[in-house]
Amino acid sequence: MAVSSFNDLLGEARSQARSQRLLLVFVKAELPDFPDDEQRRRFEQGEGGVLVPTVCADKTPDELDDTNALLKEAEHTGAEWDLFFVAGMDDVHGDDEVQNQLTKMTESLQMGNVESFIAFDRQGEAVSLT
Repeated sequence: MAVSSFNDLLGEARSQARSQRLLLVFVKAELPDFPDDEQRRRFEQGEGGVLVPTVCADKTPDELDDTNALLKEAEHTGAEWDLFFVAGMDDVHGDDEVQNQLTKMTESLQMGNVESFIAFDRQGEAVSLT
């Protein structure tokens, strides 16, 4: 199934034989330290920049009714964000493993490694990052 929205992903996670846990990292795009003129120009056009994690969470698919429920929770944090990334894992590992995987995911995103995760915009629509 092609995932084009967070609602699609929720449906897919609910249909799995094993219980799932969704790992979520909300990020804000910022200019890198000491940007050159090209980096600044691209950033001002809505391209490039570095991803700075602002909020991390884990949820089972049953804890969220839909995208709107997630976005409402994100709004209540007060944190600024531009995109959120999601990864899934079987929900059989315990809280320590969930936290470990969230830490690894956050570190990976900070290093610019986005290909292992699905990115969504502020409306819950999947986006492709190149």
